[in-house]
Amino acid sequence: MDKLELMFKLREEFMKCLDESKPGSYPSWPVDLTSKQSQQIVRELALKGVEEMFEALGHLKNWKPHRDTEIKHIDRDEFLEEVVDAFNYFLSMIVLVGVKPDEFFQAYVSKDKKIHARIKDGY
Repeated sequence: MDKLELMFKLREEFMKCLDESKPGSYPSWPVDLTSKQSQQIVRELALKGVEEMFEALGHLKNWKPHRDTEIKHIDRDEFLEEVVDAFNYFLSMIVLVGVKPDEFFQAYVSKDKKIHARIKDGY
């Protein structure tokens, strides 16, 4: 099992475990993306992921262009933990809609080719 497959497996195991301990945490998957309820669930997961990214960004202190002083300390481990939290919500969303590791990888590679072509072609 490669690392991406393992990540999907771990996320799915967590989702099942959470739903067993707190019924209703997740609907049965894959969800039907055409249904209103499924779209609401997927949207909520995405927003939770965005919220976690904002928590990660809260650890960055030197991004303000008008700030003259620099804060030299950043807790990289806490920053990374928040990024992982965000990723887990996004990965849950991917699992819920029934995307498998190979399909996700192919979509990633396809998009990577497109963005490289855009740079090459002066997008």
